[in-house]
Amino acid sequence: MDRTAYERVPQPQRDGEGGTDTGPRNLELDRQNPDLLTPPPTDSGTLPNMKFSFSMAHTRIEEGGWAREVTRRELPVATTLAGVNMKLNAGAYRELHWHKQAEWAYVLEGSCRIGAVDQEGRNFLDDVRRGDLWFFPKGVPHHIQALDEGVEFLLVFDDGDFSENSTFLVSDWFAHTPRSVLAKNFGWPSGRLGSLPEKERYIFPGQVPPPLESDRVVSPTGDVPRSFTHRMLAQEPLRFDGGRVRVADNVTFAAATTICAALVELEPGGLREMHWHPTNDEWQYYISGFGRMGVFAASGMARTFDFQAGDVGYVPFAFGHYIENLGDEPLVFLEMFRDPYFADVSAAQWLANTPAQVGADTLNLPREWIEALPKDKHSLVR
Repeated sequence: MDRTAYERVPQPQRDGEGGTDTGPRNLELDRQNPDLLTPPPTDSGTLPNMKFSFSMAHTRIEEGGWAREVTRRELPVATTLAGVNMKLNAGAYRELHWHKQAEWAYVLEGSCRIGAVDQEGRNFLDDVRRGDLWFFPKGVPHHIQALDEGVEFLLVFDDGDFSENSTFLVSDWFAHTPRSVLAKNFGWPSGRLGSLPEKERYIFPGQVPPPLESDRVVSPTGDVPRSFTHRMLAQEPLRFDGGRVRVADNVTFAAATTICAALVELEPGGLREMHWHPTNDEWQYYISGFGRMGVFAASGMARTFDFQAGDVGYVPFAFGHYIENLGDEPLVFLEMFRDPYFADVSAAQWLANTPAQVGADTLNLPREWIEALPKDKHSLVR
């Protein structure tokens, strides 16, 4: 972002219209959201808010780390997916638990060990680092433990009403089960269960685990049939003039059956082209940089939103949109969908593969402009 422009006092004025805002005002928010304060003249109509920052979310602070979430409660338009940002200190646990929803994750910084056991007793254990993904199907119990550098990650769940505070925790379950039942169920001496937690532990400190191989448990039913982890940054990206993209869906990450994602990196001035998604809503997480998204909702309605690191964006099903890098560093973000396969429709590719005269007549443009459009997919352009 242009620092000089950022430091100027922005005003809701455009081409002789509007006026000055003498306050009171939140100048920092106005600077972060210039297209809300002074929207482009192409914006029109009333659309729902499609942005919420994790910095505005309540943070749950625990002894071993913290967590915060953006659900439909914080962003009402986001009905299909919800997100959690979590930090675990070195050795700390996100305790043994399970969900009604499937869990997709992206490691932002650091590293952790994840483990799971499926309904057949088949188990899984792996270490993940920055740029790696994991996916646990709904109902599959699992845990997360930070390695020696600690870890911060993004969790995405396939239900906009999901809340991290309503998961099934083993400590919570045992605390609400008679000890006589626990003793009978597990074959433990009932008189020696006084040390069990009296309430949920959720996130708590622990020791950094040993090397991965020495921590593995051999199950008589074997390992899970498909790996619950995926090395997204190891994928060769699709490269375009304005940046690059990696897609992780059921083709490249077979275990991820309900959520797919694209990791997009836009160079300064780059554009995630005008497009829409023909299958589902889009949930976004911005990792770095500064940019804006223009959204078209039909019926003459359009609105522009600005994004930076830590922000969540959302685009309802079939709404046309673009994302533009307005800063001087790469704009990096995730696009996520409650769908096993990634799909988008490019406005340019659509026009290029329609008889040229149809596009020229519709848009009052020279036919040769339509004929010059590339017919293959080019998801990022200058």
